[in-house]
Amino acid sequence: MPNAPLSVALIQHRDAGSVEANLDATAAAVAKAAANGARLVVLAELHTGPYFCQTEDLATFDRAEAIPGPSCERLGAMARDNGVVLVGSLFERRAAGLYHNTAVVFETDGRPVGTYRKMHIPDDPGYYEKYYFTPGDTGFVPIDTSVGRLGVLVCWDQWYPEAARIMALSGAELLIYPTAIGWDPQDTPEEQARQQDAWMTVQRGHAVANNLPVIACNRTGHEPDPSGHAPGANFWGTSFVAGPQGEILARAGEAQPEILTIELDRGRTEAVRRQWPFLRDRRIDAYGPILQRYIDPT
Repeated sequence: MPNAPLSVALIQHRDAGSVEANLDATAAAVAKAAANGARLVVLAELHTGPYFCQTEDLATFDRAEAIPGPSCERLGAMARDNGVVLVGSLFERRAAGLYHNTAVVFETDGRPVGTYRKMHIPDDPGYYEKYYFTPGDTGFVPIDTSVGRLGVLVCWDQWYPEAARIMALSGAELLIYPTAIGWDPQDTPEEQARQQDAWMTVQRGHAVANNLPVIACNRTGHEPDPSGHAPGANFWGTSFVAGPQGEILARAGEAQPEILTIELDRGRTEAVRRQWPFLRDRRIDAYGPILQRYIDPT
């Protein structure tokens, strides 16, 4: 990645009610971001519809689409028309009965230049993703673009330092996380604050440990549980960008859609790694046990 500054925009998203309405809102936001100078635009997780994983419903699989497909065509046109590199997130129908949570990267001419299929799949109350998504098989491989080598991961991947590290070791120059995370409205304010703080802290840790900028683009707004059995989810927004020492460079609010724009100093990683050479000092001869599920203390 060259050392010239890079203007990045995060489109903090609220569900608009339909695929067409969501894509129209996204197109308007991308155009506005590009008009303000953005060259890289990042969208939130599963931004073409609601976060449907609150319940398990066979009919929901009808939301999935092929890649390439209609939404890819729209996103590619947004990238081309605005001259930006665009990171999107789609519910991929790979084959009958085989679906993925997939990020797609589009070049400034509208071409899809890479995909990443979400590797870590949660299965928690309100986040029943294992019902819908097959774990990814693309591995942790950065995607080369005209604005640099992008380490694209997705949401639940945020909690795993291994994923960030492998992207960094593979030459990623930015870590990017399209995200859908929020509070259970029944949690206490203290618990909600702890969860949000943990979410930001772990990603700032990835920035520090790898001396890379981290971009996390989240949803916002309340989305009801379609089954009516739970109070739904309050997505907490707070999209942010951290620098290579974990410093918060920009942060969105919690409750509203927002275009968060930041100019990244792309020479910082080199400067910080000279001062804190973590990659140099790794003891790769001693890390074999990390491949085990659990190390029995006996």
